[in-house]
Amino acid sequence: MVGSRNLFNESFRYLLLLAVFVVMVFPLLWMFRVSLMQAGTSISLASVFDSGYTLQNFIDLFTSINIGRNLFNSALVGIVVTLGNILFCFMVAYTLARYRYLANKLLFASVIVVLMIPAHITIIPLYVLAVRTGLYDTYWALILPWLVNPIGIFLVKQYIETIPPSMEEAARIDGAGEFRILFRVVMPMCKPALAVLAIQVFFTNWNSFLFPFILTSRDELRTLPVALALFQGHQAIDWQHLMAGSTVAVVPVMALFLIMQRQIVSGITAGAIKQ
Repeated sequence: MVGSRNLFNESFRYLLLLAVFVVMVFPLLWMFRVSLMQAGTSISLASVFDSGYTLQNFIDLFTSINIGRNLFNSALVGIVVTLGNILFCFMVAYTLARYRYLANKLLFASVIVVLMIPAHITIIPLYVLAVRTGLYDTYWALILPWLVNPIGIFLVKQYIETIPPSMEEAARIDGAGEFRILFRVVMPMCKPALAVLAIQVFFTNWNSFLFPFILTSRDELRTLPVALALFQGHQAIDWQHLMAGSTVAVVPVMALFLIMQRQIVSGITAGAIKQ
């Protein structure tokens, strides 16, 4: 009786997971299939199964539409912002975690307060600031405001607090300076947390639409999400080219996630382990 009940529970669990998997994968498969259809073809269920396959939509993206420039912009902004967050969030988090001054406690409280402020409230002040400083419609407008992430500071600080300070003290006894301790001792031990931070920041900037749309106006500065939005016209939507562009945007992210999934899982779980 107990064995049959366990078998039923196990079967129900796998069926539930299979249903969730189908629900999550079906939109991706639909996107890939529509991207390989002839432009202008109906995307009804019958057309999806009956129509042929073509790569012309992807060819058009990199020739007539020149989406390669938008892909480069998204990659450049995402990589630079990610590297900036790894460096600056780590340095700030280490200072807040290891130096118990009143000023540091106030700074950390300000980080928590910033986390409670919706990002969209800063749209108008950020736009005015970018225009007055001459950063509007430049790469700097897409990079500078996002080089430090309060979520990243909080995440890395909590992780550093689980690392025994004795390792840093041993390095000081050996004659290591503060910067050497910071980047040679502490930073390698923070790889799981920094990996999670890097993935989160890169994904956020890669998919960002509103701020790049507001802070730039030239075609050569448009990021990939902004360029994809132009396929949606007032009268009709170019579904085939839109899905092809979405495929181009999704594939690098999926590949990066598959490569870094072990670091992501270890970074999420390692913070729960107390020394």
